[in-house]
Amino acid sequence: MRLNKAQKSAVTHTKGPLLVLAGAGSGKTGVITQRIAWLVQKNDIAPENIVAVTFTNKAAREMADRIATLVGKNVAKSLMVCTFHRFGLSVLRAESETLGLSKRFSIVDPKDAAVLMLECMRGGESSDAKLAERVQWRISKWKNLGLSVAPPEDSVDPAGRTASAIWEEYEQRLAATNSVDIDDLIVKPVQLFRSNPKVLKKWQLRARHLLIDEYQDTNSSQYELVQLLAGKGNGLTVVGDDDQSIYSWRGAQPENIARLDKDFKNLTVVKLEQNYRSMGRILKAANLVISNNPRLFQKNLFSESGYGDSIQVLQASSDAEEASSVVSNIMAHRFKKRTKWSDYAVLYRGNHQARAFEIKLRQMNVPYRVSGGPSFFDRSEIRDVMAYLRLLANNSDDSAFLRVVNRPRRGIGTTSIEALVQFASDKGLCLVDASGHTELTSKLKTKPAAQLSHFADFIAREAERAEDEPPGPLVRAIIEEIGYTDWLLETSKDAEDGRRRKENVEELMVWMDRLGAKSGKTLADVVSDLILASVLERSDDEVADEVSLMTLHAAKGLEFDYVTIAGLEEGLLPHRTSIELDDIDEERRLFYVGITRARRELTLTLARARRRAGALIDTEPSRFLDELPGDDLAWDGDAGQGQTKEAGRAELGKLRAMLQTDDASD
Repeated sequence: MRLNKAQKSAVTHTKGPLLVLAGAGSGKTGVITQRIAWLVQKNDIAPENIVAVTFTNKAAREMADRIATLVGKNVAKSLMVCTFHRFGLSVLRAESETLGLSKRFSIVDPKDAAVLMLECMRGGESSDAKLAERVQWRISKWKNLGLSVAPPEDSVDPAGRTASAIWEEYEQRLAATNSVDIDDLIVKPVQLFRSNPKVLKKWQLRARHLLIDEYQDTNSSQYELVQLLAGKGNGLTVVGDDDQSIYSWRGAQPENIARLDKDFKNLTVVKLEQNYRSMGRILKAANLVISNNPRLFQKNLFSESGYGDSIQVLQASSDAEEASSVVSNIMAHRFKKRTKWSDYAVLYRGNHQARAFEIKLRQMNVPYRVSGGPSFFDRSEIRDVMAYLRLLANNSDDSAFLRVVNRPRRGIGTTSIEALVQFASDKGLCLVDASGHTELTSKLKTKPAAQLSHFADFIAREAERAEDEPPGPLVRAIIEEIGYTDWLLETSKDAEDGRRRKENVEELMVWMDRLGAKSGKTLADVVSDLILASVLERSDDEVADEVSLMTLHAAKGLEFDYVTIAGLEEGLLPHRTSIELDDIDEERRLFYVGITRARRELTLTLARARRRAGALIDTEPSRFLDELPGDDLAWDGDAGQGQTKEAGRAELGKLRAMLQTDDASD
């Protein structure tokens, strides 16, 4: 990678903490990896003292692969390149005794956390599963804010009130089952580092040089974790772009970039403004739009790749017509340019917008892919196998026990399970230990008591095998012994469904073979890796020749030659909730992210009416269209040099006038 002046300055920085403000498409991953190589090869920093952290497994893998190419695989093995949550898991594993955790603790993913909260809610205000999910989200939010007590202002609605009431019991249940949730992977290391200077010093030495990617996406707990590890910050490098902060709904705080200047007085700021992705016209539009947001650090992206074609603005009478126009344009463009389907992406604000495009793409036999669908790990059969694995790794994991004790069926009814749970509670035992207890026969009928005892023996026997056998072959043997595959086929809706579910289980076992082969990982290690993969994996890496449909949020980090952003209407982009809260800045950043996904050409669309609840409702053009450079827009597919700004504004004025006329006639 040839470095421009700003990139070289970032890579070779030597004194004090560094903030790299990396604009979209400015080569930030290359800068991080080149900096790590420079630290090792030119600055004699031991790779064991370098930690690089990002947010997704995919980004961490890409970074690790690039570093290995630069410094060699053997050197790269000594580096720690991981996600925030995997770093936290490393701390919990190493310091489990200090934290009061068994080494075989379980990680509870958000779905299982919601189930656990539902159990805590029994007999309370409501036991509704959807409310439990909102409660789980609320407690997660509080934990990520670093709170230990629910804030009064956030505890008045049903979800907040219920979350406040059950939070303590939820934490007690986690502790009783030797479990942590995903948020604890950050929160517990922060609490440990705060209270134990000796442990903190150890990890500060491990992370003598700490590099953080996508810093604008950090929440309060992650910020504090970085602050504690960095100390005075002499070895700290953070890379981010406040203009691309679009995850406030999950706790991200773009102001964390601004806080760096206050917390580290000798902070050096390097701006990466040269874009290597997009044409100049696209960047001009992006710069103009984002300039309407308040910004601590001003950036102006530029490109040396040429100016490019006009930005197309397509107006349609309805959302169905919008989809028809977009698909027709893609087909004609592909025929003319001899491109691939995978060169095209359609981006939108909400998942519900995908349906019209899917219908039209199917009608025209155009291959497509919708990103952000159900996760592989959300499939019932995968959650079953994962629950067996969790139980083998930690027999105190009661939620895993309850999921699989009757999968396949063992003739243990709901009444027997309720009696078992009560017996375990009275004795202070986990459900596996309670199932094998000699006194259980006095509480249950003979057959279910015998089945539970047999199940407890089976778990104990297989857990002992797990101490010595590789995870992959062990799981295959267990699946065969319990007859799980046969049960899957018997309970599937048809033969095709059964075949698919069987293949999913086989895919999981292949993945386990691959994970277990790495550095002799134990079953507990592999289970933790799989759970983190289920939470942090953005999408699989399979590349097919298909048009991509995805939300603007899902598109972050991706790029396509030809991008369409659909639904440029008030209430949609920007979203009506943001309008009601007078909080448009993040919606504008979301639009900016969408614009900067395009390499060569950008198309924007809007519908004069959109179907809602079965009726066509008139819409108003998005305010963001007013913020674009009018001279660079070609309305309704005009392939010329673009209309003048005045003509573009006039077109918007006509649309709004039409709406007002229609309103007056109603």
